[in-house]
Amino acid sequence: MGVMSVRTESSAAHRAGFACFVGRPNAGKSTLTNALVGTKVAITSNRPQTTRHTVRGIVHRPEAQLVLVDTPGLHKPRTLLGERLNDVVRTTWSEVDVIGFCLPADQKIGPGDRYIAGELADIKKTPKVAIVTKTDLVDNKALAAQLIAIDQLGKELGIEWAEIIPVSAVGDAQVSLLADLLVPMLPESPPLYPEGDLTDEPEQVMVAELIREAALEGVRDELPHSIAVVVEEMLPREDRPADKPLLDIHANVYIERPSQKGIIIGPKGKRLKEVGMKSRKHIEALLGTPVFLDLHVKVAKDWQRDPKQLRKLGF
Repeated sequence: MGVMSVRTESSAAHRAGFACFVGRPNAGKSTLTNALVGTKVAITSNRPQTTRHTVRGIVHRPEAQLVLVDTPGLHKPRTLLGERLNDVVRTTWSEVDVIGFCLPADQKIGPGDRYIAGELADIKKTPKVAIVTKTDLVDNKALAAQLIAIDQLGKELGIEWAEIIPVSAVGDAQVSLLADLLVPMLPESPPLYPEGDLTDEPEQVMVAELIREAALEGVRDELPHSIAVVVEEMLPREDRPADKPLLDIHANVYIERPSQKGIIIGPKGKRLKEVGMKSRKHIEALLGTPVFLDLHVKVAKDWQRDPKQLRKLGF
């Protein structure tokens, strides 16, 4: 008679739910997402507001599943795109199970932090955790001062922090502690995603993000937001042997004005070539297959202010 394997059910029910990290640009949100998920999912870039789409990283644990929703940065809107992004942010905040507000340890709380905290104070029901990031950059005394300042900020604005947690995403110790603290705030639920999933973003969106990130690399100051990328198609190249596949990716980089075309393409096309090479490496790592990347730069006049263009570009 075969031995029956007995599954010992842990007394605690499985939990699953959504968390999002907020904070001003460069507060360490994407780095934290990547550290928790253990692979590069969210787009880290030292350019504010490069995360345009809700990229989700998924933390799988035996007893829980934490789905990280990455909202675009909340900022004072100057354009239609700005307003639309802010609406997306507020909707996301009210729908997640817990919000992590990231504040870097090495910078005093500033107007940008206050603005976000003020908005957070309006979202009453969702538990809020203050996460002090980049703790590896400061000594204990500075860290203590920051923890007190955050506590104070909560009191001033009427935010009840569920926790105030210092982390350094560069070191793993605190990152798993952070997951331990977020998990109990999730509702009891079976897993929401299959075990192997790291992100539920369609691959095309992630590929577009990687190209956009590479395109922004060298031109931060000249073209802060006026780049959108649309992946027109991703097709396996025909008549390739099974052991040597090649994926053809055709993508358009949209800019707002003809004068920006030269900036992106660079002298003799050098700049665009670099963008192609750089993003291709990341895309191949993401998809695990060799890629042929075909990039074209196109002008979409004033796309940030035109609802029809915004829809076409996926916003």
